[in-house]
Amino acid sequence: MNAVNFRDLVYRLYARRVEGRLDHDQVPKHIGVILDGNRRWAKAAGGSAVQGHQAGADKISELLGWCDETDVEVVTLWMLSTDNFDRPEHELKPLLGIIENTVRNLAADGRWRVHHVGTLDLLPPETQTVLKEAEEATSGIEGIIVNVAVGYGGRQEIADAVRSLLLEHADKGTTFEELAEVVSTDLISEHLYTRGQPDPDLVIRTSGEQRLSGFMLWQSAHSEYYFCEVFWPAFRKVDFLRALRDYAARHRRFGG
Repeated sequence: MNAVNFRDLVYRLYARRVEGRLDHDQVPKHIGVILDGNRRWAKAAGGSAVQGHQAGADKISELLGWCDETDVEVVTLWMLSTDNFDRPEHELKPLLGIIENTVRNLAADGRWRVHHVGTLDLLPPETQTVLKEAEEATSGIEGIIVNVAVGYGGRQEIADAVRSLLLEHADKGTTFEELAEVVSTDLISEHLYTRGQPDPDLVIRTSGEQRLSGFMLWQSAHSEYYFCEVFWPAFRKVDFLRALRDYAARHRRFGG
């Protein structure tokens, strides 16, 4: 047995051990994942940024399989931020193509209910169409809700929520004074991209960066965070299980 196969065997055995000790009653129901480190992974491997993004996209189906095995109900995947639109065209265009193919594959899988979170108007028409069709095609599926955060920014989401709230009440003829009397955090939450869903219990970020970068700013007020050193394309089941184990060991007080 060579060194690589032996290492893989050790990882599998360790993953089984961690999984065997996992209390499914303590598993987070909603996990947000910041899929970070695709380009750095590719650079370290001598590949291109596009190859890194594709490797990261290929990892998503594995993650969702692990979530399905551990009774997670909602997964939010940050695939493209509003800041990413500043990237050069030669990288952004193929990245959008990879995202479109990934979303199509998620919808075709038949196990996931795909939901877009983000600002559609910022995206090219083809990407908008793919997201809308995936959401419509999977609306009746009872499996894990998979939020694909494409063209997503946390501040933009809050601004969009407030705008939606104002427009709704303008249509009703509500005055500003009347609205000021009733506006609340619950009312704003009803206009977020994730309205009707539980807030994330756990947010995972790969690549060693220890910041949210604007990810789900409103919803993550009481979330637990898990920062993992490994780049996203190299994320393994044992890394996922460690995150769940770490989450289960914490005592969530919600300010109490």
